[in-house]
Amino acid sequence: MHIVMTGGTGFIGRSLYVFLREKGHQITLLTTKPSEARLVFGAGATVVQWNGQEAGAWENALEEADAVINLAGAPIADARWTAARKRLLAASRVRTTSLLIEAMSRRPQRPRTLINASGIGYYGASDDRVLDEGAARGKGFLADLCFEWEAAALRAAECGTRVVLLRTGMVLEQDGGALPKMLLPFRLFAGGPIMPGTQWVSWIHRRDHVGLILWALATPSVSGPVNAVAPGAVTMKKFCDVLGRVLHRPSWLPVPGGVLQLALGELATLMTTGQRVSPTKALAGGYQFEYPLLEPALRAILTKE
Repeated sequence: MHIVMTGGTGFIGRSLYVFLREKGHQITLLTTKPSEARLVFGAGATVVQWNGQEAGAWENALEEADAVINLAGAPIADARWTAARKRLLAASRVRTTSLLIEAMSRRPQRPRTLINASGIGYYGASDDRVLDEGAARGKGFLADLCFEWEAAALRAAECGTRVVLLRTGMVLEQDGGALPKMLLPFRLFAGGPIMPGTQWVSWIHRRDHVGLILWALATPSVSGPVNAVAPGAVTMKKFCDVLGRVLHRPSWLPVPGGVLQLALGELATLMTTGQRVSPTKALAGGYQFEYPLLEPALRAILTKE
């Protein structure tokens, strides 16, 4: 396929690009960082600059594209959720996605498939209920953001494009995401769960996240929301117990939620609450997880050192 991808220099995009190339696909990267993209992927990469906020010559990259993979978005957990930060998080997702869909709609030959990032924050903070793709939208900033993000992406369906919405949980690998931030205290023998510890962590190994994208590309019957999480969701306490065991470190020093609240403000809710999410649609559609359980996933990641 000829695939146009945004967010290619990000934590997931870097790995996805390599896998897509290995599968023989032709990739055009829409990026705000063309120099970084060429540094990461080599001078031979097809790179088109855009700012994600304005129409322009970049739209020509969509000519004869079979699929678009939209992973663009400022990192959720990199800074406090001030009013300005919330505006940036929304603009880099909702506005960027809307701009992309508008450009796609103007093409005489539109891409057949759009795979658009989203998050399990769509479901809001929840209890022990297992949430599949049919679960209701939750409350709060992230739930509202994901709803607007998905609504922008779904406009592509009006033009006949198949839309897949990847509601992603905590993606695990060493070179990005939440895991590296969790490793340091454990290695200093000061690791432990973020309280209350009973909140659910719905995670996925990055290889499976990439695998789900490849599966969605190759499975025309799949559309709408797809929970990009492993089947083995665990509580925060269980997650940290397993992480400690894999690292041969204790998991004994809980992190009080109030401390996080003081340090991070509203962002702390991302860590002190959770969702027990099931990849129901992926399992029903035949996707086979390489890492369905947490301990083998963490061992595969952490024994590479």
